Amino acid sequence: MSAHQRPSPLVSGLKGRCPNCGEGRLFSGFLSVADRCGVCGLDFDFADSGDGPAVLIMFPVGLAVVLLWLITDALFGFSFLVHILLWFPATLIFSLALLRPFKGAMINLQFHEGARPGGGPGEREE
Repeated sequence: MSAHQRPSPLVSGLKGRCPNCGEGRLFSGFLSVADRCGVCGLDFDFADSGDGPAVLIMFPVGLAVVLLWLITDALFGFSFLVHILLWFPATLIFSLALLRPFKGAMINLQFHEGARPGGGPGEREE
């Protein structure tokens, strides 16, 4: 598949597919990146999403949970314990549900933009 026929990095990333062909699996486990694509053979050594997906998830999930907490508190006046029992599991479920698609999208965007892990101090290419 040529560069102009590559799949959308967001669509293939959200599906957890290879950034090159859009068919092979990107993950070998829940968040473990596979060694290579089973379809086109692309080596996934470049894939380093770091903490990016977690940061991108913390803000919308945190905002949604806090807003829902405030709304339900204003409407129903639940006790603190009820709020903890509601919103702690909701936070975990929302975060875990979004983590893999966001990581896949970030890795796919890295591939399409040609981003590579940086070196430490003194390791710059000249």
